[in-house]
Parts: sequence; C-alpha cells; structure tokens
Amino acid sequence: MNYDHTLDKHQLRRSFERAAPSYDVAAVLQREVCDRMLARLNYIKHTPDFILDIGSGTGYGSRNLATRFPASKILAVDIALSMHLKARPPVPWWKPFASAHGRQTIYTCGDIESLPVRDSCSGLVWSNLTLQWCNDIRHTFSEVRRVLQPGGLFMFSTFGPDTLKELRQAFRSVDNYSHINRFTDMHDIGDMLVHNGFATPVMDMEYITLTYDDVISVMKDLRTIGARNVTEGRAHGLTGRVRWQKMIDHYESLRVDGKLPATFEVIYGHAWKPLPRKEIGKIITKHVSTDQFPLSG
Repeated sequence: MNYDHTLDKHQLRRSFERAAPSYDVAAVLQREVCDRMLARLNYIKHTPDFILDIGSGTGYGSRNLATRFPASKILAVDIALSMHLKARPPVPWWKPFASAHGRQTIYTCGDIESLPVRDSCSGLVWSNLTLQWCNDIRHTFSEVRRVLQPGGLFMFSTFGPDTLKELRQAFRSVDNYSHINRFTDMHDIGDMLVHNGFATPVMDMEYITLTYDDVISVMKDLRTIGARNVTEGRAHGLTGRVRWQKMIDHYESLRVDGKLPATFEVIYGHAWKPLPRKEIGKIITKHVSTDQFPLSG
C-alpha cells in the first residue's frame, strides 16, 4: 500500500484542463468562499495598483476584483490553459489581433509554486482555494512574499484537515492507498507565514457542509471541478467492485436526515509584506505601467 500525498502536477494540470468546460456548474462552494473573502476586504484599507490572482480558474474572483478595484491591473494565473479560455472574454471577430493595451485583466499559465512574475511587483496577491494543490506550502509562501511589493497584502483561502472527512473515513475502511488530498492545519499555516517574514497574519476557520443524495453525487461533483485524486500514493488501477461497495456502505452509515454530508473545513487568512525599516512612516507612491505586465522573462 502507498499513502504518499505528493501531488503529481502533470496529472493535476490534466484534471483541471478536462474540468474547465463544466467547472462553473459544480463550483458552488468555490464561489461562496470567494464571496466571503471579498466581504473581508471591506474591513481592510488597501488599494493595490497591481493584483495577482493565483489559481484564477474560470475567472470568478478576477472579475469581482476588477469591479472592486477598477483602476488596478490584474494578472490571472492558472495551471490550466482551458480555465483561461473559459475566463477570458472573447475577442471580437473584427479585432483578431487585439493587444493587451487597455485590458484590465491579462491571463497567463503558471504554477503557484513557481510564479512567472518579477520580484516586488504586486500590491495584492489573491488566492482562493488553491494552496491545497501545493506540494510545499512553505516554499509557496516564500514565492508570494517574493512577488509582493513592500506593504503588499496576501489574502487567501484553503481547506483544512477535516475537509472531506466522511469520504476519507469511507476509503480507509477499504484500503491504505491515498484517496484524498492532504490538507494543512490552520495553526501550521500561520506559523509558516511568520517563518516566511509576513507581518500581522490573521487566520480564521469555518465548517461548510454540503449534502448529497448518494455517494456517486459526491464523487461526481469533485470530478466536475477537477478535484481528482492526483496524489502519488493513489491506486493505479480500478477499485474492485467489492471494495467499492464496502466504501459506499461505510459512507451510507454517516447519512443524517436522509442526506449524506460532505464537510469542508475552510481556512481564511491574510498577512502583509512588511515595509523596510527605513521606509516605515513615509508615504510611498508606487506605479505599475499601464502598458506592460511584470512577467518574468
């Protein structure tokens, strides 16, 4: 048996490429969490000139950020090209070679663990439910700090260890393969932010429980949003009929009021990249070119 939770990034990309056409149909939780993140911005006084939306998906967060910060430029980064093709507004037939000039949002493919942008370029790094797809969150936080401007804000959401606990328990009754992604505890995330030099991190958590009529519906929703099992410790083959039925029977024992629960532990956080000591107390005005985005060469 292999219980390795290391993510296969090639398979992860393929999974989200396939999920893009149907993603918005099932991404109810992702939109809800994004809305709750946006509401938290109401209590933070910060107007970034340049926003980096990492794990932008089909663009729900980018569009809302564009509305909230109409003067800001946005770079949407996602690992799957097909997600961008869903997010990007179509180019008019009469303007096939439309340039980036004048657009508020530009799209590029990239991995959150190796961001394709220059140092100290972004006033806000935004990440909605993407960190759980990282193999090394500590390194990811280092990357985020690298691309943030001094005084810039990092705002994110991710899933905690109790996420999909019912499905995890059901599979553990069958075998010891890795079937569910590994999720990081909120306190460990806070410690990693501090270790990477972020200032005044704020963390909170809530449980959101979705209900389903049957186990197949749970699995179908996860596949539709691209949340397939891409861990290295997954079973490389079909689950036998007997084991599959045993898993279903175990999950059925968790039925409450006629419905099967699927629990998600949602973690929210934000932190700041500190200003250099010599700059504290000064008023600093920064500008980002309206003609170029700070992609690394």
